Amino acid sequence: MKHFFSLNPLTEIQLLTLLEEAKNYKSAYPQILDQMFCANLFFEPSTRTKMSFILAQKKLGIETLDFNESISSTKKGESLYDTAKTFESIGADLLIIRHPSDKWIEELSDLSIPIINAGAGKAEHPTQCLLDLLTIYEEFGSFKNLKVTIAGDIKHSRVAHSNVKALQKLGADVYFSAPPGLEDDSLNIPNLTMDQAAQISDVMMMLRVQHERHNDIVDTNNGYLDNYGLTKSREKIMKDQAIILHPAPVNRGVEIDSSLVECERSRIFKQMENGVYVRMAIIIKLLKEWGITTDENTIEKRNKILKYKQASSM
Repeated sequence: MKHFFSLNPLTEIQLLTLLEEAKNYKSAYPQILDQMFCANLFFEPSTRTKMSFILAQKKLGIETLDFNESISSTKKGESLYDTAKTFESIGADLLIIRHPSDKWIEELSDLSIPIINAGAGKAEHPTQCLLDLLTIYEEFGSFKNLKVTIAGDIKHSRVAHSNVKALQKLGADVYFSAPPGLEDDSLNIPNLTMDQAAQISDVMMMLRVQHERHNDIVDTNNGYLDNYGLTKSREKIMKDQAIILHPAPVNRGVEIDSSLVECERSRIFKQMENGVYVRMAIIIKLLKEWGITTDENTIEKRNKILKYKQASSM
């Protein structure tokens, strides 16, 4: 794998292996032996994705190169390609890119340093998908026959587009619950009402309406929660073991009742925690395939330290 642009090329076994590695990194993780520089090129607003990538890099011993699009040469007309080539030329070893275009991946595929897709327009968001998968995997231990409903703005959601394919590959039954005008019929997924979805789902994955990607197809100020969101009454009819996910940012009181964001079923902040370890696992996987050496002994050393601390506290 030259770049990490999509989950589509990965097999079921490869996906599960990545999830296991990310899970293991919660207790111990390797270190990059050589000095490395990573540029985080974010052309869209981001809190969780950008900060978790930066934290993942720092944990692995990678130095980060800051990039602020609002004061960069893109304001003078520089293209994404030329910006990426600039960082490649000055010595960056890895690029993390988020950009509003659906097709930027195609123009950067020949760069001579690895690139990780941190969000491509409406097309894909593979690292978000992986942290969603890890959260589900930790909860249920398997994806086989799990009923997962993705609810909200399906049409403009790169999260939905990445999750559908990966969840199906892992054996889950996937459903949509989209308001009129926000469906994506090209994906050929059954569309349920929110009442139906709440009753049958093991996982309710809520999405916000992405106003920045369209001209207000849906009025979220007038009855959106009652008609298309996860209300307290719908939460009460969910299965006992069912959980709630949301990629965030959350519009409280719009796609989900504010009281449910941190309710017992919610794993929204667990998803955020998992984002760091998933992104560490992806970085390590990609760098290994480029021949970058890591200190695997670091994992063993940290495991010994953890065992010593646990024994000392007894």
